[in-house]
Amino acid sequence: MSTSPNATTESPFLAAAAGRHYLHTPVWFMRQAGRSLPEYKAIRGDGSILEAIKQPHLAAEITLQPVQRYGVDAAVLFSDIVVPPHAVGFGIDVAPGTGPVAENPFRSPQDLLRLRPLEPHSDLAYVIETVKILARELPASVPLLAFAGAPFTVASYLIEGRPSRTYQNTKRMIHLEPALWHELMERLTQHAVAFIDAQLSAGAQAFQLFDSWAGALSNSDYREFVLPHSKNVFQQLRELHPTKPGIHFGIGCDHLLESMYEAGPQIMGLDWRTSISAARARMGSSLIVQGNLDPALILAGAQPALAGAERVIKDNAGHPGHIFNLGHGVDPATDPTILEDVVAFVHESTRVEQS
Repeated sequence: MSTSPNATTESPFLAAAAGRHYLHTPVWFMRQAGRSLPEYKAIRGDGSILEAIKQPHLAAEITLQPVQRYGVDAAVLFSDIVVPPHAVGFGIDVAPGTGPVAENPFRSPQDLLRLRPLEPHSDLAYVIETVKILARELPASVPLLAFAGAPFTVASYLIEGRPSRTYQNTKRMIHLEPALWHELMERLTQHAVAFIDAQLSAGAQAFQLFDSWAGALSNSDYREFVLPHSKNVFQQLRELHPTKPGIHFGIGCDHLLESMYEAGPQIMGLDWRTSISAARARMGSSLIVQGNLDPALILAGAQPALAGAERVIKDNAGHPGHIFNLGHGVDPATDPTILEDVVAFVHESTRVEQS
């Protein structure tokens, strides 16, 4: 994979991330590698996803599968947002059909002892090796995206012990034990920065910070209890990797968009609830966006999916700063041929002649 200063002239994704149009609007899909692909099921094997991630050649092959099948313009590392707390021994796994589960959730100051600082070269050597394999094997025009869970979203899993609809324990800590909350967020900020830095240093060319569940908060709570920590992540990574763009994304975060943008990403990820034109009207016409086809339209069939993709492209109105994606991750029940059709449609309908 090319990491030369001219990489943006070779990559539709990196060009769009810099607000330039090169060849066509780039496409990638959150959760593009994984359970929706039969080739993934053929090699994945049994056991926790965290064990598969620890096998660099397997993780690299899974990362490459959607690039080879769909012709997407970026690969995203096959990993998980709970890799850092798992690696330091907190005691968290990913249960099939449930998601991250911690048998002993984070509830007291003593639990900080189970969440020591992350040391990537000793804790995550397998992730670094996977990235190095991919840096050698990906085409020059297809950058690898690093990612991590944002401090709030990872904290919510550690505190609740499993996915939650109410976040009652998380909100209790925010409001009744704010000092402990901020200590936890500072530790998870260190994890996120170290995790993404390790991936970028090994060859990834951009990153996404997933704050999947920040939408559960009011804007005032987000600004007081989350924004300072997310801003710290982006600031540190910009200092470490000034040429590598960052994406900020969450679900149901329309009321938080301005605050999330204030955290400092170069690119705002939008779910399907917020139109691209509305986001630019609120945050400026130069806003670079990622999104935002409703994943349910992929499940509805080829015709609704392609019609939805056309609406997203029209909503973007030819702006060069657009990375096409779903408004959330690929559902495991997705028909891969429909995603193939969407990629081909977006590429063909946005293609420009190069002088």
